[in-house]
Parts: sequence; C-alpha cells; structure tokens
Amino acid sequence: MNIEREQGDGAEDAAPVEMLAQLFEAHGWPCEFVNDDEICGEIQGSWATYQVRGIWRTEDSVLQLLCLPEIRVPEAKRKAAYELLAMVNEQLWIGHFDIWSNGGMLLYRHGLMLGADGVLSLDMAQLTIETAVSECDRFYPAFQFVLWGDKRPKEALEAALVDAAGEA
Repeated sequence: MNIEREQGDGAEDAAPVEMLAQLFEAHGWPCEFVNDDEICGEIQGSWATYQVRGIWRTEDSVLQLLCLPEIRVPEAKRKAAYELLAMVNEQLWIGHFDIWSNGGMLLYRHGLMLGADGVLSLDMAQLTIETAVSECDRFYPAFQFVLWGDKRPKEALEAALVDAAGEA
C-alpha cells in the first residue's frame, strides 16, 4: 500500500482509525479493527511487543491512543509503582502513564483533539505512534527495576535514564 502524501488535495488526511490502519499496514505491523471506532495492533519495541490501540470518540473529535507494554503491576508493588509513575509523568510533555484499576495493567495514554473535521494526517499518526513506543521503551526498564528488581522508584528511574542515555 502506498501512503505517500499527495500535495494540495487533502488526500494525506483520513478518518483517524482508518489512517492508523493504513499506517500499520504500511509498516507491516499486525492490526485488526475491534469495531468502526477502534483499532488494535502490535508493534515491536526495544524491550517488548507493545499492544497499541486507537479509539475514536466522534462526539468529542478525540482520538485516544493507548500503548500497553504488557506489564501487570501486582497489588504488593502498587505503592512503589504509583510513586514511580508520578516521577515518570513529570518527565513527559505529552501523554502520560497510568495503571488500570481493573487488572493493574500499565499503559501509556495520549489523547489527540482533532477538531471539527475529525481527520488525522499521516505525519501526526506516525509521530503519535512513534512517541508512544519511544516513551514505553524509555521507561520500561524503570518499571522492571521496581517490579522485579526491588529498586526504590527514584533509584529505578535514575538507573533507567542513565542506561537509555548510554545506548548507541
């Protein structure tokens, strides 16, 4: 599939879920429509395969993008995980990490307000997906250090950011 932008005719914009489907297909990432307003796919990151979901709310003209790194936070580790979550979210300019109250799944979430026309450009779709995966990759080690390495949240974040800065 060719998703190159055509100049001047508006063809580079599409309904949000459809644009995400085109982007996934162009990259060879597996995906499927959950319904007309939701798509779910998988993208291989540096540390894990992330489930990525795009959910469109027509009434608000908002596309919510979720990126799930398949990390479940056990009840016994929730306090430390929430402390780390607050420190991680201070590092972000857009989007945020959260823990679903039902099941304890860690996720990255970002909402895009697309305005009255409700279309998503290829550039914005690509940037949004890249940012979600990049942020999950950047902070994945910190959550692993807290959940499985028994590090304190501040120590885990510092270690993860030093490790990420040292990668080539």
